Amino acid sequence: MTGTKHADKRRMRNRIAPLVYCTLLLPIIAAAPAAAQAPNDQVVELGLMSWRPSPELRLSTGALAGSSIDEVDFVEEFGIEDKSFPDFRVALGRNHKFRFGYVKFSYEQDATIRRTFTFQGRTFTINTPASADIKWDLWTFGYEWDFVSRDRGFFGVVADLKYNKVQAAIDSPALRSTAATDTDAPVPTIGVIGRGYVTPMIAITGEFTGLKVSSGDFDVKFTDFDINATIIPSRAIGIGAQVGYRSVIADYIVDEDTGDLKMQGPYFGVVARF
Repeated sequence: MTGTKHADKRRMRNRIAPLVYCTLLLPIIAAAPAAAQAPNDQVVELGLMSWRPSPELRLSTGALAGSSIDEVDFVEEFGIEDKSFPDFRVALGRNHKFRFGYVKFSYEQDATIRRTFTFQGRTFTINTPASADIKWDLWTFGYEWDFVSRDRGFFGVVADLKYNKVQAAIDSPALRSTAATDTDAPVPTIGVIGRGYVTPMIAITGEFTGLKVSSGDFDVKFTDFDINATIIPSRAIGIGAQVGYRSVIADYIVDEDTGDLKMQGPYFGVVARF
């Protein structure tokens, strides 16, 4: 019970903190001198980031999905370590923007099982050699309306469709066939976004989206928080560097599959605005 209370407190902090960070951008937009700011007149934004998240990947599948005896912590059981992934982003428009994003997480790891667990109806016992293969495709299709737009920055609302495709498989010489699951979990999200120009060359952007959808055998909770700083030395060229932190959390129950997935960590890359 104590662990549950601590987990609830952590979830509450995860929900409140992004809203606080986005709200902190409002004074930058409203109070910074206009003469010191870069005009907010770009209509195309392209970004390619190298994101290195720390993963949490807990999955279960089958008739006992969601129970503690059938949940597999892939990071702990297989010793999955942090690695980098390309994160592609596009925004088109000035005050009304169409958004697209894509990132694919992929892990392959061999290990010797250290505890007995069941996955997809197959039981894996202690000291059994096994290999895990996990893929998570995250697509973002969305719309953004910046209802406050000034030369020094903007503040707006976001409506996205986050399409998740999660594939997980465990193979072992002890099995006749691979234990695998393939889950699609599309979920709409809503949220806020804000950007403020600290100087004509430096912009701070914060964004938070999330939602819970529950209908029959489909129950998904999804949050996506992103804060970053962008440096573009020359507006004439429009290309610069970006560094930030992103947190994606997905909890789902789809038919007989459940997942508790988190990707949280820093990123850096190249951005072009024109």
